[in-house]
Amino acid sequence: MNKFEKPLQTSLINVFLSFIKSESFGGIFLFISAVLAMVIANSTLNSYYFDFWHTEFGFQFGEHFVGFSIHHWINDVLMALFFLMVGLEIKREILFGELAGFKKAAFPAIAALGGMIAPGLIYYLLNAGSESSHGFGIPMATDIAFALGVIMLLGKRVPIALKVFLVTLAVADDLGAIIIIAVFYTTGLKLLWLLCAIGVVMILILLNKMNIKNLIPYMVLGVLLWFTIHNSGIHATIAAVILAFCIPISPKKQSKDFSNLIKTLGESFQSKTTKEQYPTEEEIHTIKKKLKTIQSPLGKLEHTLQPWCAYFIMPLFAFANAGVNIGGDINFNIDHILLGVVLGLVIGKPLGIFIITFLCEKIGIATRPKGINWGHILGAGMLAGIGFTMSMFVSNLAFSHPESMEVSKIAILGGSLISGMIGVVYLIFLSKINPKEK
Repeated sequence: MNKFEKPLQTSLINVFLSFIKSESFGGIFLFISAVLAMVIANSTLNSYYFDFWHTEFGFQFGEHFVGFSIHHWINDVLMALFFLMVGLEIKREILFGELAGFKKAAFPAIAALGGMIAPGLIYYLLNAGSESSHGFGIPMATDIAFALGVIMLLGKRVPIALKVFLVTLAVADDLGAIIIIAVFYTTGLKLLWLLCAIGVVMILILLNKMNIKNLIPYMVLGVLLWFTIHNSGIHATIAAVILAFCIPISPKKQSKDFSNLIKTLGESFQSKTTKEQYPTEEEIHTIKKKLKTIQSPLGKLEHTLQPWCAYFIMPLFAFANAGVNIGGDINFNIDHILLGVVLGLVIGKPLGIFIITFLCEKIGIATRPKGINWGHILGAGMLAGIGFTMSMFVSNLAFSHPESMEVSKIAILGGSLISGMIGVVYLIFLSKINPKEK
């Protein structure tokens, strides 16, 4: 290896690692997982693919089996961790972020509401009176990872304010989707288990009020809450969101105490530097240890979950759920599932977001963020039509019949792809005719 090859190799590795850590990679990885699932599901390996997800995994105690199929482990257990992260993100945004205060929250929250009502209404009107009408929640969802990944790939072609708006809209949309799941996709409510779940929630609230910062008791009670809610008939992902809202947001050490510590350490470092000495490893370790005390339990947990969700849970969910065998035996004419989902995502999302925000600004309820015009709002609405993960999740809850589920998944993939492509082309075109608005 010559002297130029090693720096070049190091540079390429750094570029690759930076790309993986970028916000756009999550969406790209999801897309690759979905495509791979479709390829395998339509290959000679399709029987192995479908059989694998139905394999039971758990523990056997005599005649009693405790566990689920691998598909249910992914959709109900692992996705609970994803919803925990979503819940943490929503709480942070409500308290300190773009959803903090009425003025900040009004515009994206109203946009999310319009982006849910219009697609749901389109789907329901097309399927009213049929067994498939229960799937109205499918086109109401937005995949935050996909939508953010696409808009990040556009780079400087879109203003930063639009990226913030889309992320905030998607967070508000996730909250709406969680409420829809809790209200409309709950079956066979069991009161005793529900009372047990309420008891666990009360303990979690008590821990928060007692200012307990250790995450272990919260996570242990979170598992118990998942179990009680799962058995109550309500979808267990709600447990993850409730747990997220109970996680403390204040750090173990107050900022004032931490700043005094940093000041003291800084003075120590400065005195050593003048004597041509260097800080010891023990002192550096002390700083790292103290840094952890200033991070809130909520921030710490969110930071821990983020890479697991982005690089493992969501791609695995996509790989397990996007695989549909597109054969001649699929009945695309089951009611109007295909048309309802596609039109809901492609037409309903952008129109709902644009119309409701335009009307609300005109009557003075909310104000459009600075730096973005109505053309940008329409473009963000198009990208919000990328339903994918969340839509797939709702589809699993809405339909029990395999054929209906397969048609809805094909519609989700098609509608999300069309929305993403139209949104990208439109925003690139918009950046060409409005070059100054970036």
